[in-house]
Amino acid sequence: MNFLPSVLGLSIALAGPILLVSPANRILGDRERLLTKVIEQLFLWLLVGLVLTILIVWEKQSLTSIGLRFQWQSFMWGLLLAGVLIFLVSPVLIWMLKKMQLNGFETGLAQLNQLPIWFLIFAVITGGTAEEILYRGYAIARLSLFVGYGWAGLIALTAFAMVHLPLWGWGSVLTFFISGSLFTGFYLMTHDLLACIVAHIVTDSIGLIVAPRRRA
Repeated sequence: MNFLPSVLGLSIALAGPILLVSPANRILGDRERLLTKVIEQLFLWLLVGLVLTILIVWEKQSLTSIGLRFQWQSFMWGLLLAGVLIFLVSPVLIWMLKKMQLNGFETGLAQLNQLPIWFLIFAVITGGTAEEILYRGYAIARLSLFVGYGWAGLIALTAFAMVHLPLWGWGSVLTFFISGSLFTGFYLMTHDLLACIVAHIVTDSIGLIVAPRRRA
């Protein structure tokens, strides 16, 4: 069996987003500039395009092989998953951060709130789609070829949480790991990537767009 395409796809899925939070990001320009932030989002779409091209053209696999199938049940499951995270898990995580005296999302939200609403919508859709395809779908499916589904889920989950460190800090990384565990567990049980994408977009929309503006 030729593992080269899978190794290349994994490298893109797991290491690609790291470039955006590494010194290499400086080649895109001033990080505070809106154009740079737009380019960063487009770069994530490029990574998704490369991974899906490897999946379909080189590996000759369908989108369903990573759990991406279009069915109305996925939207219902996605909304249910988002509801559990927003109304049950998130309050516990916020309480936990306060008890542990760890910084939450305040610094990151302060930066994001200075950006136009159209960009935040674009970023939420991009992040929810790209992160789920790269980390939850492709990474778990391909890592499982080498280490099994359990370890594959843990490795992908850890990479997903850690890539948020530069913007959100250690306290938020802990919440990303815990909330991401919910998504990963759901994906491993159902293999429904579209539901994860829907839940991710809805959750981020509430947390990054709706809630901050209601508090303003």
